Amino acid sequence: MNVLAIGDVCGLVGCNFLRERLPRLKKEEEIDFVVANGENSADGNGITPKSAQHLFTSGVNVITNGNHTFRRKECYPLFDSEECLLRPANYPDGTTPGKGFVIYDMGRIKIAVINLLGCMFLESLDDPFSTVDRLLKEIDTRIVVVDFHAEATAEKLAMAYYLNGRVSAVFGTHTHVQTADERIFSDGTGYITDVGMTGPVESVLGVKPELAVKKFTQKLPVRFELADGTCKMNCIKFTIDNQSGKTLAVKRLEIV
Repeated sequence: MNVLAIGDVCGLVGCNFLRERLPRLKKEEEIDFVVANGENSADGNGITPKSAQHLFTSGVNVITNGNHTFRRKECYPLFDSEECLLRPANYPDGTTPGKGFVIYDMGRIKIAVINLLGCMFLESLDDPFSTVDRLLKEIDTRIVVVDFHAEATAEKLAMAYYLNGRVSAVFGTHTHVQTADERIFSDGTGYITDVGMTGPVESVLGVKPELAVKKFTQKLPVRFELADGTCKMNCIKFTIDNQSGKTLAVKRLEIV
């Protein structure tokens, strides 16, 4: 099975670029399943029913999220009704909408997707390591992929070592900068520290560069706006053995 993980989609411009390029990429790379991080898919951060629908109808099977998951209240009901729209699993159950994993039935095979949020330099949620332990006791599929939305590279790498041989792949999101450390761990777990982003090339993490510079130099609140112009789609392809659930190959991609 070929699984494609797409980095944080930024605003309408990112959604439109994904819709334009994903169908061809799926054909060329023989992609069977697509996961995309959608926590920035609405203009101005967060995710809305409209941006979620845009991603689903563009060919995304499962949407994961992160620290901006609940920025838009209009999407709260959708987290409860749409099982393929995930929020990080280490948010408190019972008090937050939705759930943090899904088992997707493709007919011939099932694939589980888990969404986790890191705790270093982000919100203080339940420990993602013990959370994933609990979830893996409930999941009986051979193929399991994990979107670990985290700030610290050390936390992401530690999670990969922790899950080595227990899941098929771990991919990091959140920093919007694609790393060049894709690999397969000793026991068959595919990995990359950060997939990157889908959005404007000439930007600071999707934001107009002049606004990001103003924020850093003046130290005052700045209303961020998405940049425009030429876009890119950062993603990674995991080729996973259907029987063992182990990753056989990892391919880092940047579509422009």
